[in-house]
Amino acid sequence: MDLWGWWNDQDSCYWKLLDPQPADSVTWEGHYPNGAIWDVLCLPIVPGSSAGGWAWRASPPPGYGGTSVTPAQLAQQAISQMVLTGPQIRLSIPADKFATVGVPVWLWTDVTPTTWGPNTATASVPGLSVTATAQARQIVWDTGDGQSETCRNPGTAYYAGGVTSPTCQHVYQRSSADQPGLAYPIRATTTWDVTWTGGGTSGSLTLTRVSTGQIRVGEVQVLVTTS
Repeated sequence: MDLWGWWNDQDSCYWKLLDPQPADSVTWEGHYPNGAIWDVLCLPIVPGSSAGGWAWRASPPPGYGGTSVTPAQLAQQAISQMVLTGPQIRLSIPADKFATVGVPVWLWTDVTPTTWGPNTATASVPGLSVTATAQARQIVWDTGDGQSETCRNPGTAYYAGGVTSPTCQHVYQRSSADQPGLAYPIRATTTWDVTWTGGGTSGSLTLTRVSTGQIRVGEVQVLVTTS
């Protein structure tokens, strides 16, 4: 921010040359008229500690006036601001109920900027600004029974009376009775595609984020009687 001065990523401080320069002799520490007085703000600001103030320097900070942080580094800062996550795991079976062997279990996530996208954030230092955009591409659902489902969409929320999901589901072939806690573990991995641009350049990268859950699966017992 221009208000704070020039950002030096080597010491994580903003440096701003005071104009006009102060006239008191204490601030100059006996160096007047050599060098200059700078207003310094260092990050992060920790409560109860000194985050900077006025300081004398014989010469400007190394690299003063330019930018030593790269666009790719700023892109990483922008991506961290998005707080991208794995899916918000949603199933057609309530947590206190058992799914049934042979009956489709619907799989989906709430669609938010952090769980599916799109998500955009910008990171800046004086003289340089980078904007990153993230969009989820797919979710791989490891269903805990040795199988997995790859869904290139967030899935469809279950509705009363629904049987087969139009987008993302899994059919369990055996119960979870022999599993720890009587439940199959679920591991859902979202793949995010991220692009960024700024400083006359651009780039792209792929990220993954994981969420976990569980599901209990039972079998319908059929009692056959003869008369």
